[in-house]
Amino acid sequence: MRSSHSLLLSAGLLMVLTGCKSAPKTETASGPAPLTMDTAKGPRIYVTDEVSGELTVIDATTMTQLEQLKIGTRPRGIHAALDGKTVYIALSGTPIAGPGVDESTLPPSDHSKDGIGVFDVAQNKLVKIIPGGSDPENFDLSKDGKKIYVSNEDESAVSIIDIDSGKVEATMKMGAQPEGVKTSPDGTFVYVTSEETGTISVLDPVKKKITGTFKVGHRPRNVAFTADGKTAYINAENDASVVVVDVASHKMVKTIEMGTPGQVKPMFVLLSPDASKLYVSTGRGGKVAAIDTATNTVAGDVAVGKRPWGIALSPDGKMLYSANGPSNDVSAVDLATLTVKAKAPSGGSPWGLVVLP
Repeated sequence: MRSSHSLLLSAGLLMVLTGCKSAPKTETASGPAPLTMDTAKGPRIYVTDEVSGELTVIDATTMTQLEQLKIGTRPRGIHAALDGKTVYIALSGTPIAGPGVDESTLPPSDHSKDGIGVFDVAQNKLVKIIPGGSDPENFDLSKDGKKIYVSNEDESAVSIIDIDSGKVEATMKMGAQPEGVKTSPDGTFVYVTSEETGTISVLDPVKKKITGTFKVGHRPRNVAFTADGKTAYINAENDASVVVVDVASHKMVKTIEMGTPGQVKPMFVLLSPDASKLYVSTGRGGKVAAIDTATNTVAGDVAVGKRPWGIALSPDGKMLYSANGPSNDVSAVDLATLTVKAKAPSGGSPWGLVVLP
């Protein structure tokens, strides 16, 4: 990358590093001091807040908000490194354009704010920002944890980032409005969703090229592979359905209907550890649904909040957490009973989340 871009990234990093605010540590009149980053011992939920530009940290055991950190502009995609010591966050200087918004009326993009934030878990701070291509939205890691495959929404492209060098190795054009990125279980290919064209692009990370494209329905956003790599589940937001894909042929083999289009809008798909259930956030539907993968039917659902988007499982697979955008909170769902057990406040418009032990 050009040196001027690196200087801009460094300047942006200095700005966000000064914006940390921690939970109070003083005794209260009603009892002991609240939990803090130092005293909380359970798993932690890290949540990207797209509108407020924050990373919210929540104690998963008590659903107590521990901290909110200014992290950069428009944080969305979030994934942890293989060792759990680092969290990567997609940051973008492109203004938010909601449904029906005329993008010509929005301010120009500030690409100096684009990048992948590198958050050190032990230090509890953003340590650097590396280039992530133009308008990075979501991404996944290579199986060795050395590369990041990122969707560049405004350029209709997918980029390969080398983490150690902090360089964009290659950028490949694909369908418009790419979002979801998922590395196959064996690491030999990557599925990237295109919302506008309703397709999946198949990226060969070694050859650094798109080797195939196939249709999956209207507005696909996310992908979940079974552990054996034979089957993929992909949401079709505007069809109110999830499609089942035979990975060997890269073709749809079944459609799972979830409700009335427009009322139910599947957004994020996530398999249980044993792949017996597929959990789906339903956006405008306000729920998380559980699909029985043996019958490919909806087994139940639970109302979690307004417009749930990102979802993640607890380390033991017994709880599910949902990022509820307009609700500005995170719900904790007991999967045995499909009930909400607790909620924790987040920052402005939570988008994605990861859970670390």
